Amino acid sequence: MEIAAARDHEGHARVPEVCIFFDSRLLRGNRSTKYSAEAFNAFASPNCPPLAEAGIQIRYNTELIRKPVYWDAQLRVQTHLDTRVSILKVHPGMTPQVMRSVVSDPLTRACILETYGSGNAPSRDWFLDIVREAGEMGKILLNVTQCKSGTVNMDLYATGAMLKRAGVLSGSDITTEAALGKLFSLMGRNEQNQWVKTMLEKNLCGEITK
Repeated sequence: MEIAAARDHEGHARVPEVCIFFDSRLLRGNRSTKYSAEAFNAFASPNCPPLAEAGIQIRYNTELIRKPVYWDAQLRVQTHLDTRVSILKVHPGMTPQVMRSVVSDPLTRACILETYGSGNAPSRDWFLDIVREAGEMGKILLNVTQCKSGTVNMDLYATGAMLKRAGVLSGSDITTEAALGKLFSLMGRNEQNQWVKTMLEKNLCGEITK
């Protein structure tokens, strides 16, 4: 951490990112999640430390802050989003009918699978059959963890490995909120699902640890 002014010696913003400032902490926006409806520390960034912390002076976590390649580049706002994304929270007692309606709906282009722990899921045949069915339909399937902290590793358990073989992508340590926004943006930029899949696993703006 470094104590410094809001701008560096060249006059550039010291934190040129989209952030959330709450309870004296500056958090990277795409790594944050709402943690409490009542507490002052309402937001958390479990997998990425604060970019800055405010006290009598501001301490910047300079090694984490992302800087633009070109400081004079014009702001570009993407207004075309593709929101055909569903979210399936894997849970005990889930039925094949419910899962199929969420994952395989013809109007759904992508589905975020919120799985257990490091990317584990039910080992029932019907579960994997529906995943394969969706993959064969060309759906974009992204595996994120339900845990607040940690990362998806589909090589740890047999079911995770089977999901991987069925074409499910690892969301690494991305939050569900960031995964949703990333899919909206990528799908809005390109109609080719394979391109979207390739870009999903890349760290584009600090949303995953890679």
